[in-house]
Amino acid sequence: MRVCIPRESHPGERRVAASPESIKKLISLGFSVSVQRGAGTQACYTDEAFAAAGAEIVDDPWSIADLILKVRPPQLRQDGVHEADLLNEGSRLISFYWPAKNGELTDRLKARNITAFGMDQVPRISRAQKMDALSSMANISGYRAVVEAAAHFGSFFCGQMTAAGKVAPAKVLIIGAGVAGLAALGAAKGMGAIVRAFDTRAAVRDQIKSLGGEFLEVKIEEDGEGGGGYAKEMSPAFIAAEMELFRQQAREVDIVITTALIPGRPAPKLWLRDMVELMKPGSVIVDLAAESGGNCDVTLADQVVVHQGVIVLGPTDLPSQLATTASQLYAQNLVHFLTDLGGAEFKIDFANEVTRGSIITHAGEVLWPPPKVAAPVASAQAAKPAEIVAAKPAATPAKSGGHGGGAPGKPSGSASVAPLTWISVAVLAIAWLALRGGDSSGALQFAQQLTIFALSCFVGFQVIWSVAPALHTPLMSVTNAISGIIVVGGILHLKGDLTNPAALLALGAVLFATINIGGGFLVTRRMLRMFRRD
Repeated sequence: MRVCIPRESHPGERRVAASPESIKKLISLGFSVSVQRGAGTQACYTDEAFAAAGAEIVDDPWSIADLILKVRPPQLRQDGVHEADLLNEGSRLISFYWPAKNGELTDRLKARNITAFGMDQVPRISRAQKMDALSSMANISGYRAVVEAAAHFGSFFCGQMTAAGKVAPAKVLIIGAGVAGLAALGAAKGMGAIVRAFDTRAAVRDQIKSLGGEFLEVKIEEDGEGGGGYAKEMSPAFIAAEMELFRQQAREVDIVITTALIPGRPAPKLWLRDMVELMKPGSVIVDLAAESGGNCDVTLADQVVVHQGVIVLGPTDLPSQLATTASQLYAQNLVHFLTDLGGAEFKIDFANEVTRGSIITHAGEVLWPPPKVAAPVASAQAAKPAEIVAAKPAATPAKSGGHGGGAPGKPSGSASVAPLTWISVAVLAIAWLALRGGDSSGALQFAQQLTIFALSCFVGFQVIWSVAPALHTPLMSVTNAISGIIVVGGILHLKGDLTNPAALLALGAVLFATINIGGGFLVTRRMLRMFRRD
């Protein structure tokens, strides 16, 4: 099967659907690869680099393609030719698609019997994370939004003490804590700003706090989780409380970054005109939802608007500003997607949730939207509405027992296991008393060791259970140290006949603790490699 990568025809688009590394991987999957001459120039990928990776450089990829890989969906070019009409009948297409607003394109592909997949339609499930091109691009958008805000903001992000006086740090508000919002939060925090974030989904509270942000909330018992990593539309009462919170923030913050989107719908209006007018002159708003109408009342797509001294940016293609990295990540998503399809065999399995969720047209039929997958039945405890409380600064320490760091409405670990804990304590106490009452010294020694074992299990369980998820990596280092102590203790008990139960238990303790140490170091090393800057 021949895979072809054409030049992108959308004005200003600098990305390309391949990289030299992805070309090599596509060839290893059994594809032959052709790249249109100059396709990667704006992403800093030369024709020579593609050719060295094994691709054939061609002038007309459309006429020879069994499969077209693109970034943007096929569209009308400046020469008056629609790219959908260039596809060979019965061929295949993979690109971003946005089927809700590309009905005409869908009709064209259906008429030409094209099998089309939308990378924006890949289900946002754990198994498909490596194919999630939306998250790859959103991560870049969030980072770039902070860079754009810094370029237009007339001061430092970080606070400074200078001989000429003090400069206060910038205050940044991020609306929407999805992938783009969290990337923006991390970038702004890294530049020294004071960062606040708001999201209707209470489940992202821990993620915001783990990045050093302050989570803003409203006093309304309503969760905005809409499935697939998106927020749902909220009730009028919640929206009214949300607007009041934003008006309070508008008087304080210097920079606002909005990222809120609802799939298949215009972007919700969250930052109204009066909120813009409440902001200080020189403040900056970056609206990442500009392409869908914008979250801000005064946003104009791809324009810089100055409204009463406030600068409003409406970028629609921030990933293209980091074309090299964006192309690399997107190309890798495509490789994973094609691997899931069976490589060059290209097996379309409608039982595969990823395939069924992302396919748009096939065999002259429109298959989008996919049938809804029945949601799992929630437990009675999970079905209860979350209790939302007033926000506290991120610097405020959480209360003991883990109540400050968990998801709202979820019982803490100690509370949920209390009955089992007390039953275990009671059983161990009875066993200890029975053994303590024995006459033999062996029974007494066993009772003492049983007591130590029970207490260590109880204390260890309670300590580890109460650790916030954000601290699991350093916790692994602590458990490695504990495992080292277990190894030493087990070795001290490895004496005498190995048929002795105590010696066998010690041998088992040494074995399992050694496995835990080795696995802990391997996992920790893998995590640390993710943060290396080679």
